[in-house]
Amino acid sequence: MSIENTWFHRRGDLAADGWESVVGRDTPGWQHTGIRVADLGEGDRVELTETDVERIIVPLAGSFEVAHAEGDDRAHTRLQGRRSVFDGPTDVLYLPVGRTATLTGRGRVAVAEAPASVRRPWRHIAAAETPVELRGAGASSRQVHNFGTPQALDADRLIVCEVVTPEGNWSSYPPHKHDEHVPGHESRLEEIYYFESAPATGSAASADTAFGMFSTYSSPAGEIDINAMVRTGDIALVPYGYHGPAVAAPGYDLYYLNVMAGPDPDRAWLISDDPAHAWVRDTWADQGIDPRLPYPTEEGRS
Repeated sequence: MSIENTWFHRRGDLAADGWESVVGRDTPGWQHTGIRVADLGEGDRVELTETDVERIIVPLAGSFEVAHAEGDDRAHTRLQGRRSVFDGPTDVLYLPVGRTATLTGRGRVAVAEAPASVRRPWRHIAAAETPVELRGAGASSRQVHNFGTPQALDADRLIVCEVVTPEGNWSSYPPHKHDEHVPGHESRLEEIYYFESAPATGSAASADTAFGMFSTYSSPAGEIDINAMVRTGDIALVPYGYHGPAVAAPGYDLYYLNVMAGPDPDRAWLISDDPAHAWVRDTWADQGIDPRLPYPTEEGRS
């Protein structure tokens, strides 16, 4: 198996137990993070039974009901969701260790996971509470929904956000890494990229042809080589190495959900840019944010 095939998986390649994709501790070479993705129809349900992981349930498209419990403490949360990942933030549900859940509803849903040991309060985060960050500038402009970052959520290990990149723009750029423990400068974090792509507003393209590009390459921490066309449902695993750019092809918008956790004592996202490309950040001072952001536009998405 090539290095790329070890860490990059097409939609459905990781199917298990009613889930379209499952990444977790049973995935070779993987230990700190996980993701589950499912398409649910009328009458479908999926169970979350492990009690030694914390989770964030993220509606990708559609609405869902979540019955969750720890012993006699039982609750029911409705996730209003959204039409698609390109229609702005969604409400999400954080579930700490010790809590099981059953999901029902209609649509597409992702569950971000990380092994954990410290119990935090469960929390329903409304879409309106989600910090929306416009990052970069010019052709490197992208929109980040920071519902699961340390500044927004009190979790034990898990760091989660989602990024929307307009057609033709670059994100996860300049390429960066987080595979060394350098206090105050860089943290060790496994990272999962879950992708979706769709025709941009006004585009005559078909949803079946939508794609972006994603790259990851080696650092002193390890050998890795991903250079892939990415489509809805594809997953890239980044155990180490410089990752980026993620590029939205002309005519198609690109989305990815990032799931991160690692072995360091602090829950922090600290990165080091590839020195060969770090100069790009200096160019942003003279450029504005792409006027197509933030999504959704007032007219909505076609």
